[in-house]
Amino acid sequence: MSTDKLNLLNYDRDGLAQLLTDMGEPGYRANQLMQWLHQYGQPIDAMTNLSKVLRQKLTENTVIAYPEVVSEHCSEDGTYKWLMKVGPYNHVETVFIPEDDRGTLCVSSQVGCALNCSFCSTATQGFSRNLTVAEIIGQVYVAVRRLSRDNGKHDRQVTNVVMMGMGEPLLNTDNVVKAMAIMMDDFAYGLSKRRVTLSTSGVVPELIRLKGMSDVSLAVSLHAPNDTLRDQLVPINKKYPLQTLLSVCRDYFPKHSRRRITYEYVMLEGVNDSLAHAKELIALFNNMPAPKINLIPFNPFPQSHYRCSSRSTILAFQAALLAADLVATIRKTRGDDIDAACGQLVGDFVDKTKRRERMLKAAQVKQDLQPELV
Repeated sequence: MSTDKLNLLNYDRDGLAQLLTDMGEPGYRANQLMQWLHQYGQPIDAMTNLSKVLRQKLTENTVIAYPEVVSEHCSEDGTYKWLMKVGPYNHVETVFIPEDDRGTLCVSSQVGCALNCSFCSTATQGFSRNLTVAEIIGQVYVAVRRLSRDNGKHDRQVTNVVMMGMGEPLLNTDNVVKAMAIMMDDFAYGLSKRRVTLSTSGVVPELIRLKGMSDVSLAVSLHAPNDTLRDQLVPINKKYPLQTLLSVCRDYFPKHSRRRITYEYVMLEGVNDSLAHAKELIALFNNMPAPKINLIPFNPFPQSHYRCSSRSTILAFQAALLAADLVATIRKTRGDDIDAACGQLVGDFVDKTKRRERMLKAAQVKQDLQPELV
């Protein structure tokens, strides 16, 4: 495969139209090309409603290159986890969670992560690089083909996408936003803005940018009701403390909108799960527009010193929030028997030299964000 060929998966519809125009072809063919790529998953030579001349031009100048599946695991509860190769020594994990009324795909945005949240397994692997648009949307492309019951067509097995896999999406904003636009394009996967969710630890300047770039749903990884504790659990809080973050969240969606931000809160035994913490959380959301709090049972991983709160503790915590008229749900743990649950995604980083390089890169990213995080 020629390395100088353009990867068609890197382009949204406007990009494909420009690419076709540059080839001397009508830009409106982008609609058909996008459908062949994402709705039907067909190679260039099978795109029969495109002229032979155009197909020849595409064959000579472009490729359809997507992540390679290295391994596939299926949980007892039907959850799938794929390890996907995205270049030499680099792998990401993608998870599909089937439910009665939806099928949710958890997509990665980076190889590793530099934010070092203390309860997340991904952080232990360091950071390699951002994923390209093709590598992000390529995870959706691969999952749709693998799950399809109709010869690789997009037959709506994947109904929702959450940018909650490996990495911090808002440290790769431009590529993530373009990939999400493809997910929502009617000529591609046709997902609504309410069915595509970006989860962030709170990179405030990028969160402000995102508001003007995309209207996807938003989840914020909160995990603590005060700065002292959040500094320990989510170190980027030292750069963007809670009040700075929440001031942006308060006005993120228009006041007349019924949409609301989901705040994720991992339940850690003896760390952030007391009724005193619940009261702090209630006070934190005073005068905030209808927040939804998603309580996440902690999923253990090797070398972690945390334990999951007991079921009774989680229920008591939830009851306190509900009594204060907050919306509080408990996330059902899925795929933990194949390490596919929230916070367990790590990729297959087995090369010790490469892992050291990733840790050094992660340290540099953290220093760029805030020197004292290192």
